[in-house]
Amino acid sequence: MKTPRIQVLNPNSSVNVTEGIDRAVQAAVTATPCRFESVTSRVGPPGIVSQADYDIASVQVAEHVQAHQGEADAFVIACFSDPGVAQARAVSGGKPVIGIGEAGVRAALAQGRRVGVVAVADASIPRHMRYWKALGLEQSVAGERALNLRVDQTGDPDLAFAPMLEAARQLRDVDGADVILLGCAGMADLRKPLADALGLPVIDPCEAAAQEASRQAGA
Repeated sequence: MKTPRIQVLNPNSSVNVTEGIDRAVQAAVTATPCRFESVTSRVGPPGIVSQADYDIASVQVAEHVQAHQGEADAFVIACFSDPGVAQARAVSGGKPVIGIGEAGVRAALAQGRRVGVVAVADASIPRHMRYWKALGLEQSVAGERALNLRVDQTGDPDLAFAPMLEAARQLRDVDGADVILLGCAGMADLRKPLADALGLPVIDPCEAAAQEASRQAGA
């Protein structure tokens, strides 16, 4: 039986973010027979925060999936806003295309009833909220709190962990969240330390999407 191949695309151009994504994905799928390959967009913005970043990435994601559809049995789009996922599904040749945002929030709702999202920046939150509404999940999102760091800083424990913990505490204590969802692919390395410090389940959307891609690829 052929080993399913799953390509994980980081739509931004930050290689250190891709490295963190790959560590999270490989740790999440040790029990599956899939082979995962993490790749970095050569032409993407350094981080996908603004609407302009999102619009650029959406086009590039669809073009990438169309160009590489013969090289994978499924694709994971490793940006929390899921840029280009709908467009990519239309040109993927029937291959599954999984966005980490949707996969993450659905995984979070398997562990809690009110999801609190730690976002990268305030500028990204309105776009996320529109997306949750489009998915019919806005009533399940307790709120979002932003770090206001660069995307490539969100996995740095010295820079990101303290504000991440404070944001998560606000989501728990003020907004009523009972499960925390990391709102950026770059945050993956801090999932376990945050869960240990907070005492709530913390979901890394890259792990959730990798597991969903494995399932849809037939592993």
